[in-house]
Amino acid sequence: MIPSATYRVQFHAGFTFADAAALAPYWARLGVSHLYASPIATARKGSTHGYDVVDPSTINPALGGEQGFRTLVQALRAEGLGVVLDIVPNHVAVGGADNVWWLDVLENGRASPFARMFDIDWAPADPDLADKVLAPFLGAPYAEALASGAIRLDAEADRLSILAHDTHRFPLRRADYAEVLAAAGAFRLEDLDPRRLAGIYDPATAEGRERLHALLERQHYRLAWWRSAGDAINWRRFFDITELAGLRIEDPIVFDAVHALPLRLYREGLIDGLRVDHVDGLADPPGYCRTLREAMLAADPGRAPWLVVEKILADGEPLATDWGVDGATGYEVMNEISAVQHEPLGAEPLAALWHEISGRPADFETEELTARREILAGGFAGQLDATAMAFHRLAMLDIAARDLPMPALRRALTELIEAFRVYRTYASDTGSPPTQALARAKAAHPASGAALDQIAVWLSGASELPTALRTDAIRRLEQLTAPVAAKAVEDTAFYRFGRLLSRNDVGFDPARLSTTPQAFLAKAAERGRLFPASLLATATHDHKRGEDVRARLAVLSEIPERWEARAKAWQTQVPLQGVDPGDAHMLHQMIVGAWPLDLGSDDANGLAAFAERVAGWQKKALREAKLRTSWIVPDEAYEQACEAYLRRLLTGQDDAFRHDCAAFVDEIAPAGVVNSLVQTGLKLTLPGVPDLFQGTELWDFSLVDPDNRRPVDYDRRQSALACASNDSWRDGAIKQALIRDLLQARRARPDLFTAPLRPLAISGRRADSAIAFERAGPTDRLLVIAALRCAEKTLSTRSPTLDAAWWNDSALCDGRSIADLTGGSPFWWTIA
Repeated sequence: MIPSATYRVQFHAGFTFADAAALAPYWARLGVSHLYASPIATARKGSTHGYDVVDPSTINPALGGEQGFRTLVQALRAEGLGVVLDIVPNHVAVGGADNVWWLDVLENGRASPFARMFDIDWAPADPDLADKVLAPFLGAPYAEALASGAIRLDAEADRLSILAHDTHRFPLRRADYAEVLAAAGAFRLEDLDPRRLAGIYDPATAEGRERLHALLERQHYRLAWWRSAGDAINWRRFFDITELAGLRIEDPIVFDAVHALPLRLYREGLIDGLRVDHVDGLADPPGYCRTLREAMLAADPGRAPWLVVEKILADGEPLATDWGVDGATGYEVMNEISAVQHEPLGAEPLAALWHEISGRPADFETEELTARREILAGGFAGQLDATAMAFHRLAMLDIAARDLPMPALRRALTELIEAFRVYRTYASDTGSPPTQALARAKAAHPASGAALDQIAVWLSGASELPTALRTDAIRRLEQLTAPVAAKAVEDTAFYRFGRLLSRNDVGFDPARLSTTPQAFLAKAAERGRLFPASLLATATHDHKRGEDVRARLAVLSEIPERWEARAKAWQTQVPLQGVDPGDAHMLHQMIVGAWPLDLGSDDANGLAAFAERVAGWQKKALREAKLRTSWIVPDEAYEQACEAYLRRLLTGQDDAFRHDCAAFVDEIAPAGVVNSLVQTGLKLTLPGVPDLFQGTELWDFSLVDPDNRRPVDYDRRQSALACASNDSWRDGAIKQALIRDLLQARRARPDLFTAPLRPLAISGRRADSAIAFERAGPTDRLLVIAALRCAEKTLSTRSPTLDAAWWNDSALCDGRSIADLTGGSPFWWTIA
């Protein structure tokens, strides 16, 4: 059952299966075909997203458990709706005391039956970590944590454990029980006096600390300060998050254990498809996807599986057609729709403005390279060392590489990873080395040419070396480049480059401000040909700003001179008082982009609430940028200065900025609404499966998570859908009506919405600022016309409509006047 459209929801304790079941009639009336559920496996208590799974084999009881899920499916089926499930094969949550697999590994080490689940290097470069797991969960250096009493021995009914910070539990080896019990004068656990145990291993005394330290030294783990993880960790994490441990999903036993639940739900007909999270984190993404499709086919041979993967595609990078997937999850579509709505002539003046105000580079490539260097050195040094060792093992067996010592290989690998512009190579699957990255690395570092050439040989498989060693080396490289890309680009450079924040989002290419209508349609048609059931998105749980924030900020690319005057005036209107001008400029953009359409400049309560939301974004943005503060070493004084500046802007006694900003937003808001409607309409008419992120059927002025996961007012949305009138564009009903009409058309006419896309030429004044295409069925066709970059009109009319004067002489290739066809609508469609 290929979906015609999906509706993404974020399940958590505050929004359960029962809450979703009550909304099934609403989603059916809206016109979607499937509920697209965030991960439902048992996650860490209090999780608001579900990606921190602690037990992949069971459904989260906090959401309603298995019976609650079955009741939800029944409610959805009653309305003709299906379910698509998001799964997390790359990692599980560790630390704490709730992951049985992880706790068993800590207790039994390499002998644990669950040791194969995790991507642990049991023979790392550090001999003190041989056959141990580094456990960097301490809030202070080890000696300090030990002396402070943050580490203590604890007795449970059936187990002895080390408890750190009263949060993280580390089971003792069973071999040490006899010693501990004897020291405490007990023969059995149930006879143990906790007070006597605490006294003997009391870290407040020198003797107690020595005894506790000696006990810890014999365990299968080594407790460590959390800040040591980047340099010393000997197991793969999700990015640089120590609470999420990577899984060896390439092992068939691990694959079966992790996928038992979703495959059972698919076999029982409770779900209709899967969305795979972070596929680039896996050892072998192509092989994994093929295996998963085969497993779904085996689970239910009567259905064709629908399988999409979260894959960040760089500019010009295609999704391979031999993975056995139906497509990606839509980040590349977000990027292209955004790009086509930006004015190319705005690129240079906006870049010059950013450089003048901030003093930072005017180009994104410079920021990306700097961030890659910093992230690789600071957050992934240990993983880089392990990768270099793996390649050095190849060199030791290859006579052609005997003169390449490990430092040279480490240096060459560093330079190669810095030169990457994609998440990873797939050399283990294709035998093709990353030629572009290799060329860039050699050009920038000629002295490493020999080492880089040899690495290319190994990646291509041209040398006759043990397959297992080569596979291990390539896997380590591929599983390193992906997290480095994510942390350096999305979570660092995106927060340092402020030319225009609407082009800094997950899966976007900030170096490219815009694209042409012709290039946009060519990519859409090609994607439709190769992946007709790929997911189409304009908002996700990962986005850094809501879809309508981006749509409004895109207007600034059309009016760079007006924006420059405002931006420079705002730099001095309210004293910065130590705030970096670049940080202030980014803040001004976010305020302009996210200013609610119903917020008045004199609404004290509304402004205070808005300031609170923006303050959350600001703190995260400053720490992700890692320039003046960071998550690792926060500069609270600077953060407080920035927040104080924000509150002076929005809630201070001087109201000049508020009035000026509100007036400016009022000017550009209609052009932003035009962009929003076009963005929505394109997503719903292009080839693929459109997805609505929860609540975005009305205006989406959300910020980065957790703001974009706030509770959705479904009462308001149901009332708006039931209302026949949508004349007012400020409340978002016009957007919801467009969504409803197109979704219902998609369900009624699947033949048209699965037909190939054919671009239509436009003649006249708007040849390069409009899009036209058709999708033809056996007897009729879907015709779509969308306006682009029309701020010049809406700034004067203050209305999101376009009259004949704007379209002027523009016509389709058959001579029909576009003005006559559209009747003022910036996004027009018909079936004829």
